[in-house]
Amino acid sequence: MLRFTPTAMAAVTALLVGGYCQAATILTANISDAAENPVTVPTTSTGAPRAASFGTANFVLNDAQTSMTMTATVFNVDFTGNQTADTNDNLVAAHIHASTTARTVNAPVVWGFFGTPFNDNNPNDVVVTPFTTGVGGTITGKWDAPEGNNTTLSAQLANILAGNSYINFHTTQFPGGETRGFLDVVPEPSTNLLMSIGLAGLLAGAYRRRKAAAKASDHSALRKVRFTR
Repeated sequence: MLRFTPTAMAAVTALLVGGYCQAATILTANISDAAENPVTVPTTSTGAPRAASFGTANFVLNDAQTSMTMTATVFNVDFTGNQTADTNDNLVAAHIHASTTARTVNAPVVWGFFGTPFNDNNPNDVVVTPFTTGVGGTITGKWDAPEGNNTTLSAQLANILAGNSYINFHTTQFPGGETRGFLDVVPEPSTNLLMSIGLAGLLAGAYRRRKAAAKASDHSALRKVRFTR
């Protein structure tokens, strides 16, 4: 049985608050063919169906908002040109696109990290790790302040934080983009902190109620003893 003690509540509160009190901004993207505009339907070079491409990406915008690190993993896109015999799924480029309007609008490249344009060059932080088995791979990189495709990270921050940016992977079959994912900010630390404080309050309330119930039970038992004497 879970016992709520002041020590336990303090530990839970410290754990929750400590875990959420971070200054960096975290963003995530769920990558899929369905997010492309128009939606893509991958096939082989002979017209046969091939597996849909998909993946996830995580981004960390530092406290000073001068750099954004990225880790993206994509499945069913050939990262080397040798993971499958067909060429339609070959990865030819990968970028972040951003717009000042709606997120679903096809937007220009603002930072390229694979193929052309390539903007992770000040310094070059890109590491490409193809899967050793299967089709796909992982790319890590960092968008530093001076970098960008005729723009900068600072100039695109408003678009990125507003949800008007996406990560896009381009293949031989779909040079305009085969699979993409929209960058979304995860709940802010302050929001999570309030949730943590609220949970701590619930734990405290449960502890007080449990203590009061135990005290009442003790009094009841004492009265029964007195009456039976």
